Amino acid sequence: MTGLRLGDEGAAVAEVRSRLVQLGLLDDAIDTDPSVFDADLDRAVRAFQQERGITVDGIVGQSTFRRLDDARWQLGDRVLSYVPGHLVSGDDVAELQRRLTTLGFATGRVDGLFGGQTDTALREFQKGVGVTADGTCGPDTFRAFDRLGRAVSGGNATSLREHQTVSELQTGVADKVVVVDPGLTVSPEISHAVAVRLEGRLAALGTQVVLTRGARADRGDDSENALLANDIGAHLVLSVTVDRVHSPNPNGLATFYFGDPRGGTHSPSGLLLAERVHEEVLGRTDLLDCRVHPRTWDLLRMTRMPAVRVVLGYASNPADASRLTSTAFQDAVAEALAAAVTGFCQPRTS
Repeated sequence: MTGLRLGDEGAAVAEVRSRLVQLGLLDDAIDTDPSVFDADLDRAVRAFQQERGITVDGIVGQSTFRRLDDARWQLGDRVLSYVPGHLVSGDDVAELQRRLTTLGFATGRVDGLFGGQTDTALREFQKGVGVTADGTCGPDTFRAFDRLGRAVSGGNATSLREHQTVSELQTGVADKVVVVDPGLTVSPEISHAVAVRLEGRLAALGTQVVLTRGARADRGDDSENALLANDIGAHLVLSVTVDRVHSPNPNGLATFYFGDPRGGTHSPSGLLLAERVHEEVLGRTDLLDCRVHPRTWDLLRMTRMPAVRVVLGYASNPADASRLTSTAFQDAVAEALAAAVTGFCQPRTS
């Protein structure tokens, strides 16, 4: 899917409309042609994107359609299990993870992806309640959850696991594998220039750096790059991008980590890394501080390690555009990112 947008027509548009109606974000108007991408559908798509913490552009591309597909599932609608290499995803998986985490079983991130940690946590829960511990969340397991209800609470396994991850990373940078992603961006040559400079600085410290793409956008999308990081067992992921909008006014530095913008689930270690990255870049440049934010973009959501996306400015803003093309600025950003990684991985003395 290349992306459905305002003015498009067809069966795919009707499918998008149907899913948004089911989610209560759009009225099922009888006088509306369901196959036309009209202004009402555009507003509903943007509302869904805002709610889910993905880029709000009104375009239903692969990422947005995938999240629409996830949203149609509620816990109990289907049998869930761990399928290595083809992870089941959906709101029902996220709800399963939330329930297990509340009961003290460590699923890792509540990210809606049925991975190995969720499988282990489910089996432990099944064993504890006397259900066959086969890692399949089916009718017997649903009934076990219903029996327990919502009365049992306590524990924050996600935060505990994340803090263990930070502790495990705090052994210096020399033994680390860092994935650097010059993100699919409006100015790939700038992102790549910063990424190469960062690669050189980290390599000098003994860090193994893996670039997700070359000077051209010749590698995968966010989900594929997340799988790459998981497959090679990376310790950290840094994505460097440049933005552009219709107005020349927006400008400045923004940094993102995995988290639900509505509150609740997030990656504590991702937040720590994002804050350190943001602080270091601000300290070495004169970019406007646009703060640190949680998002559920695929690169942040699907990685099994702390991941951060840093937006270095706007090519549509004259001042930012001038900075971004400066080699001195690119060097300063690379220095800042290297310092952030070094500081994040620095062994604690106490």
